[in-house]
Amino acid sequence: MKRVKELFHIRHYGLFVICMLLIGTSVSITMPYLSIYGTSELGMTPTMFGFFIAITSLAGVAANTVIANYSDSGMDRKWVILAAVLSSACGYASYLFFESFIGLLLAVSFFTGIGATAMPQLFAYSQESANASKVENKTFAKSTLRSLFSLGFLIGPLIGTLLLAAYDYTGLFLGTSILFIVIAAIVYIFLPKKKIEQTHRPVKKVRLLSSPETRVLILPFLAFILLISLNAINTINTPLFMLNELNGTHADVGFMVALGAGLEIPLMLLFGALSVKISNHTLLKWGCLIGALYFVLLALATEPWHIISAQLFQAILVAIVMGNGLSYFSDIIPYSAGVAATIYANASILGRLGGNVAGGAGADFFGFRDINWLCLILIIVALALLVKKPPVVAQSNTTIVKDTG
Repeated sequence: MKRVKELFHIRHYGLFVICMLLIGTSVSITMPYLSIYGTSELGMTPTMFGFFIAITSLAGVAANTVIANYSDSGMDRKWVILAAVLSSACGYASYLFFESFIGLLLAVSFFTGIGATAMPQLFAYSQESANASKVENKTFAKSTLRSLFSLGFLIGPLIGTLLLAAYDYTGLFLGTSILFIVIAAIVYIFLPKKKIEQTHRPVKKVRLLSSPETRVLILPFLAFILLISLNAINTINTPLFMLNELNGTHADVGFMVALGAGLEIPLMLLFGALSVKISNHTLLKWGCLIGALYFVLLALATEPWHIISAQLFQAILVAIVMGNGLSYFSDIIPYSAGVAATIYANASILGRLGGNVAGGAGADFFGFRDINWLCLILIIVALALLVKKPPVVAQSNTTIVKDTG
């Protein structure tokens, strides 16, 4: 409890908590229903919808990369965050105005692509505030924020169900847009602008794609893509495995999903707190080993309860990757909060995209049980990529960031 109270010594931390919870809630309101809307209301085929999600996801990667190249060298993060959440509002409103596939694809890709920059920039802002506040455990601060985003995913689908029942898809998308506008209003009113003061030497920009400094992140970046892909594959494959091969019930699947989600949030807080004594790099390697054990247990499971009882291992892996992952990148490039957050965000987007594709195709090719052996191989590859700790990227020039509000 003392650790939690100390977090609020970070200036504006309560505001970050509210924004992160609301963003998680907003995104998850429509997530369960997008595929249904695209196929049943707009007439997309499953392949077309997959293409639609792929393009809109890649637009987020592109926007994150462009913004990251400038956000650490004087750009006021408040206005970036404000533009991002307003763009997200426009993106979800686009579903109400475009019925053609191409029109909707272009509009959603543009607006939600820009909107994808909100989370990494919020994380970067919070890291700068934590640095200024001299907080001892920055990883715990970021893990707590990440857990609030996950908590939003427990709240959002319920709100989405109520909106859909009461107002159909118009209410679903309009409600999501309004919630993003509320976030924008909170950011505009309460989040202060930043005043950038430089030392006598100009600050060197850290280019995300072309900087020698960020080349040390290539292997960790690839490892995180694999780890997040594995989570997406597990999300798709494991419920089907329980139902189709282990004769489980829908109640078994629901309990499994709820148990995993319920364990992840407290475990994120736990591993965030442990990072004071154990490095994020070490925690990630242990997470990979525990994840490897999880996939072995899945491949050998013969009863639904075997999978249910193994969810603790899955929750540990997810909690470390999602909760400590951003801090791991920040440890390597501590003077480039925006770049670190963006690399983590882009790995998440690409990982989910790759995992969704591999989860569907892999189950058809390998079968629901044997795809877990493939997952075991992939997590061993991820561990190999993380074995060597990258050197910390030094920054000889300094930037002093001050609130003007």
